[in-house]
Amino acid sequence: MKEKLRFLGLDVHAETIAVAVAEPEGEVRSLGTIPNRAESIRKLIQKLGPAERLRACYEAGPTGYVVYWQLAELGVPVRGCSANAGTGYGR
Repeated sequence: MKEKLRFLGLDVHAETIAVAVAEPEGEVRSLGTIPNRAESIRKLIQKLGPAERLRACYEAGPTGYVVYWQLAELGVPVRGCSANAGTGYGR
């Protein structure tokens, strides 16, 4: 049986994080915004987990670096991604 994964997209700002999820069946939806705080991230992962069935991506930059480490400590595989990928900018 193929493992069903949920994919999280995180738009990280200094005070907030906008969260979207792509469900295993293909549905993509916004979950709104959460405070950019360790406790809020922990609660989000608990709600959506288990962590080993989640994959996360955040826009690489100075506000996302701490979020990367918080997610990694919670056991969520995470990658930074470039907002300019595929546009020809930022290469």
